[in-house]
Amino acid sequence: MISYNAENVCVPPLRRREVNKWIRRTAATYGMRVGDLAYVFVDDAKILETNRQYLGHDYYTDVITFDYTQGHLISGDIFISLDTVRSNSEEQHTAYGEELLRVIIHGVLHLCGLKDKSPDERAEMENAENLALSAFLGDPFTSRRRA
Repeated sequence: MISYNAENVCVPPLRRREVNKWIRRTAATYGMRVGDLAYVFVDDAKILETNRQYLGHDYYTDVITFDYTQGHLISGDIFISLDTVRSNSEEQHTAYGEELLRVIIHGVLHLCGLKDKSPDERAEMENAENLALSAFLGDPFTSRRRA
């Protein structure tokens, strides 16, 4: 089951059915199935608190993945700072939706066994992100009706 939660922010209006299918397809390319996966969207203050409390890191980040994977069944909690995602999209001159999808799948790729500590690992992760992003067709957001 894939769930979407928020603390101090609103859950982005994602096309959940399509995003969930994409997550499952991406995991399957690594021989994995999706178990319990919880996305927690937060602000910068919460991601910094989480990073300090659980990882001993004193800096902001866009995504933190807590891995509970067993065998070929990926499970975990993926914390995403929407503030940092927005900043990164502006810095990288990419669309916010694309950057959000990148961090959504980044956590899944970690659960599938990819790392990003060394330069070679980072290059492999970025390549995997790009491949996954190219497989997602369309806009990740639900349409919003104007009143």
